[in-house]
Amino acid sequence: MADRPENRPEDVLEGVLLRVLFRSEDDAFTVASLRPARGAEVRVVGALGGLHEGEQVRLRGQWRHTERFGHQFQVHVGYPILPQDPEGIRRYLASGRVKGVGKGLAERLVAAFGHETLRVVAEDPVLLATVPGIGPKRSQELVAAFRAQRDQREALVFLQGAGLPAALARRVWERHGDATIARVRANPYRLVEEIRGVGFRTADAMAAGLGFAPDSPARAAAGLAYLLASAADDGHVYLPRAALLDEAARLLGTDAVAGEVLDQLLADGRLIDGGLERIYLRGAYQTEEEAAARTEALVAAQTPPLGGDPEAAARGLGLTLAPAQLEALRLATEVPFMVLTGGPGTGKTTIIRVLLALLAAAEGRVILAAPTGRAARRMAEATGQEARTLHRLLEFSPGEGGFRRDAERPLEAQAIIVDEASMIDQPLYLALLRAVSPGTRLILVGDADQLPSVGPGQVLADLLAVEAVPAVRLTEIFRQAQQSRIVLAAHAVLHGQVPIIQEAETLGDFFIVPARSAEEAAALVERTVAERIPAAFGLDPARDVQVLTPMHRGRCGAAALNERLQGRQNPGEPLIRQGERAFRAGDKVMQIRNDYEKEVFNGEIGWVLGLDGQGLRVRFEERELVFDRTGLDALTLAWACTVHKSQGSEYPAVVLPVVREHRVMLQRGLLYTGLTRGRRLVVLVAEEAALGYAVRSVSAMQRFTGLAGRLGGQREQPAAGRWQR
Repeated sequence: MADRPENRPEDVLEGVLLRVLFRSEDDAFTVASLRPARGAEVRVVGALGGLHEGEQVRLRGQWRHTERFGHQFQVHVGYPILPQDPEGIRRYLASGRVKGVGKGLAERLVAAFGHETLRVVAEDPVLLATVPGIGPKRSQELVAAFRAQRDQREALVFLQGAGLPAALARRVWERHGDATIARVRANPYRLVEEIRGVGFRTADAMAAGLGFAPDSPARAAAGLAYLLASAADDGHVYLPRAALLDEAARLLGTDAVAGEVLDQLLADGRLIDGGLERIYLRGAYQTEEEAAARTEALVAAQTPPLGGDPEAAARGLGLTLAPAQLEALRLATEVPFMVLTGGPGTGKTTIIRVLLALLAAAEGRVILAAPTGRAARRMAEATGQEARTLHRLLEFSPGEGGFRRDAERPLEAQAIIVDEASMIDQPLYLALLRAVSPGTRLILVGDADQLPSVGPGQVLADLLAVEAVPAVRLTEIFRQAQQSRIVLAAHAVLHGQVPIIQEAETLGDFFIVPARSAEEAAALVERTVAERIPAAFGLDPARDVQVLTPMHRGRCGAAALNERLQGRQNPGEPLIRQGERAFRAGDKVMQIRNDYEKEVFNGEIGWVLGLDGQGLRVRFEERELVFDRTGLDALTLAWACTVHKSQGSEYPAVVLPVVREHRVMLQRGLLYTGLTRGRRLVVLVAEEAALGYAVRSVSAMQRFTGLAGRLGGQREQPAAGRWQR
């Protein structure tokens, strides 16, 4: 609900909703006109989700005055009420809210029963059947439809009155139907797990209004589950018991019952103690346990050696192998499972190319894959062979919510090579292991020093911590790569050193532009992108330059920089609005979640072409797609994006602000990942103190995961007190 000043009483406004002037796609914000019972037409704004033109409504909120729109009513809660006069009843029935009643039937009903119409429709199917055109069967159907609509209205009024926004209230109704009120009264905390968008604090406010005590066991159980789910969003697979209970005490405002409730949840099997007082959500525990078992089985599998001479295969490609590369290739031809890691310029792609030549000579089928579409395209460009996303390879089915490739229908190949493996989380790793057929080699390639996966786990780092898992780490930077200041800067950061710019360099590929504040840094980012890079390097500021930033918020965050860069590089009138975002023709946009029907995936960059009916036409590489209003929430402006969103991508030029306001996210792995996204040019716009802090900080990469330990590894776990929401 909208914020309102403390200690200010709510006003109540009733009337007929005349016209909806604007409604956001998530129904969180609406602008409409209303005719009150007395007085002139007024403008109402705010939480009007689910209300329709022509309805009699009751609104709770406050009157406000704005310079642009004048006097208007800010709605906190709004819900329909049944009209009392014949004209209001006719309009209500004709609105389509009652299934089976149209304009003509509404007029006949009101003509027959007047003020009593709604009572008859709700309670007297026999009398209702006397209206011309309504027989006994249809009268029963109309009564049932009216009662269902009435039950829905009462449930929505109850939920909104309890503090739930209209859009979420409708989701609750869609799940629970006429049992909504009873179930929510019994335990409002269930909504945290059942309804996307209902967080613990929302459910907690509802529960307080319904009389739940602060030390309620249901409250503690919901808080514990919420904290574990929140930890998973931060990449953790489990939480130490002590850290979980400490955070629960902060969340709940009491430590009176959390320990007892946790013990009960463990006894019931809803949560799992994975040993050493490591507390898991049940699904996370099962995923990690099975992933460890399948990894052990794959490492121990008997796979015939591939054969062939790696050095001869390299010479055939015009390549010369270093000792570490030769070791990696020999290992790859002998074992069923291995991990290859190394930073930029260390020759990982060379190894993949030679390995593909060996597999081709053996006439074996090889599958190339990567976690994202961008990474798969880069792999295909580097090798000259097809590469697919893991989701496409494993045949993810949105309708079924899982992968069609598994142990019952595995992938048939002599070898599967997966690049950018640092991006693989534990659930995706398990899905891949399930689909590896007996006799198939699995080779994971990635840079373990980059940011870990967005999802839970730290698979690549965990596997590298296990001595039993065959692995090669490449450290030598080859001569060609040594000419790149980007590569040298990335390796300096990796070793905890602030990159140094040579005084004599005037047109290198890596620069640091000093800034004294976040505001100055934002202005310098804009000038660097729009003026300096095009003038000095001839690069297109829109197509060739990507701004990356540690966070979404702040003056140098993705949201503010997008607004700033859009205004500079693509001014003009919006074609369409989605919440606070305005899309214009020519805008650079990013898909922010996988859409398997459109075949466009999280992180892909597109360009807005224009309107197509009520939707937006966007070009992604060689494909043009139309996004209607319900699909626009999958798009965001991409003049700037977070470093996390850039994983698996490369850009001709990268501009990266490093400022103190992003201190909570500044760490070595993030800076290193951002640096390695630039192919021809990287510019850091940095506050000196912030850059030094980012280089020194490594703790933000540590995650609570148990995969290495289950495999006999010794990867150090972060301190139990480090995790806090």
